Amino acid sequence: MPTIQQFDTTMRLLQRVLDLRTANQEVIGSNIANAETPGYEARSFSFEDQLRGALSANSLHPVATLPNHIPIVPTELEQVSGAVTVTRDTAGIGDRNTVSVDQEMINLSRNQLLYEAAVTMLNKKMSLVKYAAGGGA
Repeated sequence: MPTIQQFDTTMRLLQRVLDLRTANQEVIGSNIANAETPGYEARSFSFEDQLRGALSANSLHPVATLPNHIPIVPTELEQVSGAVTVTRDTAGIGDRNTVSVDQEMINLSRNQLLYEAAVTMLNKKMSLVKYAAGGGA
């Protein structure tokens, strides 16, 4: 039996965003935890471009015709996994730790706000489904 999620792109999108925001939170937390670790290179997690590509209304998606082809962009929400990039030390002085605690705290706050916004939207969507299932009562 099909679930509502199979028919509702918005709910699937919000669920995926929550998963990706959680992964971002883990990367940010790791950076903060290693702020005093000599030689630690800060990491950043991005997924917005992949998500935009998967949601694009453009009907022309690249297709891998051979197993060795590398997909250019995810074409399904479930394929969006994000990418972790490492910030290398270019100064060459100090302990070579590239974590900026101030920047990480800003990233943490931003990610938390966007996570909470996605939860709020998902809750609203669920209440609309509940309302409709109850016959509008």
